[in-house]
Amino acid sequence: MGLRKFKPVTPGTRFRVGASFTEITATKPEKSLVVSSKKSGGRNNTGKMTMRYMGGGHKKSYRLIDFKRDKFDIPAVVATIEYDPNRTARIALLNYADGEKRYIIAPEGLQVGQTVLSGDKATPEVGNTLKLANIPLGSIIHNLELHPGKGAQLARSAGAYAQLAARDGKYATIKMPSGEVRSILVTCLATIGTVSNSDHANEVLGKAGRSRWIGRRPRTRPVAMNPVDHPMGGGEGRSSGGHPRSRNGVLAKGFKTRSKKKYSNRFIIEKRKK
Repeated sequence: MGLRKFKPVTPGTRFRVGASFTEITATKPEKSLVVSSKKSGGRNNTGKMTMRYMGGGHKKSYRLIDFKRDKFDIPAVVATIEYDPNRTARIALLNYADGEKRYIIAPEGLQVGQTVLSGDKATPEVGNTLKLANIPLGSIIHNLELHPGKGAQLARSAGAYAQLAARDGKYATIKMPSGEVRSILVTCLATIGTVSNSDHANEVLGKAGRSRWIGRRPRTRPVAMNPVDHPMGGGEGRSSGGHPRSRNGVLAKGFKTRSKKKYSNRFIIEKRKK
């Protein structure tokens, strides 16, 4: 899982840094685990634009990912490591002993032919899924549940990981990728290891066209807008635009938007680093 620098044969490849894809072992996905996906273009069900700067992009099909890992005590062999256009991480196809096939998010270091297991009988090895109660303290984990049985919600993007810091009664203390320290029930599942494709953060698109292939349209700077379009718009010449804020007037650069009455505040031991 490395990076590839391109020769500057065109302006678009001069600064481009892309993934090498050396870890990919299959180019076509498993048909039974693929469904069609429809692009919204940033529009809602009435056709009104609710998200700006979205649209276009290459057609994608969605791979069904198993975030629950609820086939307990049934061993599975890693058949392939594949590219997924819908996420930054790589995915792995598992062939279970009972014949079922499922995709999971591939952790760093997972190899084709390796056997993975989920449940209380699993050992704390890369790719195995266990309850937080059974994972050794200090372990690096990903695909972390917030509610037992709901499926993984935390540490799912490329290179992300959390750390199991402590256990106290029915709660485990987890250090999150953001630096936040919070409590999660020890009955929640987590997978051992770090999410694959950690070099994703160092990729450089190289040209505007690659953003369009992804489905991102050009973003207009608020200071370039008129006063009717944005609170930071208007002014004579290149004026600064005033205090940084959103289109709705919500201040940026440190203004807290989290509700003081949010139910999960009591589970947060230490807030994330600024």
